[in-house]
Amino acid sequence: MKLALLLQKLKKEWLASPRKDILSGMTVAIALIPEAIAFSILAGVDPMVGLYASFVIAVTISIVGGRMGMISAATGAMASLMGPIIAKYGIEYLFAASILTGVIQYGMGVLKFGKFITFIPHSVMIGFVNALAIIIFMAQLPNFQGANLYMYLILIGTLAIVYGLPRLTKAVPSPLIAIIIMTVVAVTLRLDVRTVGDMGDITQALPFFHVPDIEVTLQALWHILPHSLALAIVGITETLMTATIVDEMTETKSDKNKEIRGQGIANVFSGFFGGMAGCAMIGQTVINVKSGGRTRLSTFVAGAFLLFLILALGDVVKQIPMAALVGVMFMVSFSTFDWGSLRNLAKTPRSDALVMIITVAVVVATSDLAIGVLTGVVLSALIFGWKSAKIKAHADMEANGAKRYRISGQLFFGTMSHFVELFDYKNDPDTVVIDFGASHVWDHSAVTAIAKAIQKYKQSNKRVTIVGLNEESKKLVELVGLAAPSGH
Repeated sequence: MKLALLLQKLKKEWLASPRKDILSGMTVAIALIPEAIAFSILAGVDPMVGLYASFVIAVTISIVGGRMGMISAATGAMASLMGPIIAKYGIEYLFAASILTGVIQYGMGVLKFGKFITFIPHSVMIGFVNALAIIIFMAQLPNFQGANLYMYLILIGTLAIVYGLPRLTKAVPSPLIAIIIMTVVAVTLRLDVRTVGDMGDITQALPFFHVPDIEVTLQALWHILPHSLALAIVGITETLMTATIVDEMTETKSDKNKEIRGQGIANVFSGFFGGMAGCAMIGQTVINVKSGGRTRLSTFVAGAFLLFLILALGDVVKQIPMAALVGVMFMVSFSTFDWGSLRNLAKTPRSDALVMIITVAVVVATSDLAIGVLTGVVLSALIFGWKSAKIKAHADMEANGAKRYRISGQLFFGTMSHFVELFDYKNDPDTVVIDFGASHVWDHSAVTAIAKAIQKYKQSNKRVTIVGLNEESKKLVELVGLAAPSGH
């Protein structure tokens, strides 16, 4: 029975569509090479550091991750935080920081930080996606510096194949065919175009296990801890956001906490094998999903084929024209951007539209996904708090001479002061009923406000009855210690 379940799980997670997964993984591997080199240059390290990281992380996450079909590797968001480590302490401390980043992320996964993705509003998610699409597009523009006619022709040819081939057949990923054809054309005609080899030197060598050569002291730990903490937070932010996007694209669910733990394990391995810390890559993930990659096999092949390209086909890889890869990334940018959000912008509530636009602006301006998402979440929270900070009371007299206040709205720290001002303490009759049937008591400040209102009535020798509290509000009132008035 256990064997049957194991085989069933193996088929579902690894062998559901092997041909599509293998081909999509190969496509991603090719697209990973210039990205990994570029991110290595951004971090100020040898290109092989990014390439080794991409191989180790992709292969590891395919086994221990919680989101099938998602690609994790060296990323620009993480690389942008690594410069100070290299400048201050050197490459060995970068490896150590990557390992510590993984340990922190694993701990975050154990503590179930994945649940925090549910606090990210839809408007922030859309802003994140659109900002990433813009960043992916803008990241390709430097490749046009000094470009000649051949580059534009290869770019046009790539886009024509990427968008045209699926109309004829979907048996193979069109980006893979486009890269192969454009490479053959460029090599055969000896076109003068920028290639992958122009970006950096690719060493045909295996990564090896290496313990970072640093002083194992508390002082060394304090040197790298702030950097590792920042890397861990940025890493899980981008990973969780990307996982959620893939969930929607594939209409499947994923284990976010398992993904965080897996990301942590992958970064620990990366640090021990001469790589930098990484996280999920939305660009390569979109390539994978659009090419048919759905299972762990596609992610595994992306990492394994990347290493094969480095070791066996390094000289061939160097001849791939950058224009072909730029064309593929343009496709990724166009596919990632939520065009519907622009068409429906006029119909979107102004507050949501504002949050989305500001999220996009901050991410694009800073190239920091974590800051952009945090800004969007904080802004959404402030808008929600402002809208929620309204509380009203409808008063009427009852047959027995008592005055009933029907409270509507949320009672919390933001409405505490206004709540206390709702009542006519001097002119009300001797018996007052405060009805919370259409309200909710949220925090200690709310209970304090109720206590103040009761105390004001007591000072005038008037009796107050609290009614209508729901179970959660009643428990909070009793927990804080406010004596439960009769009728409640």
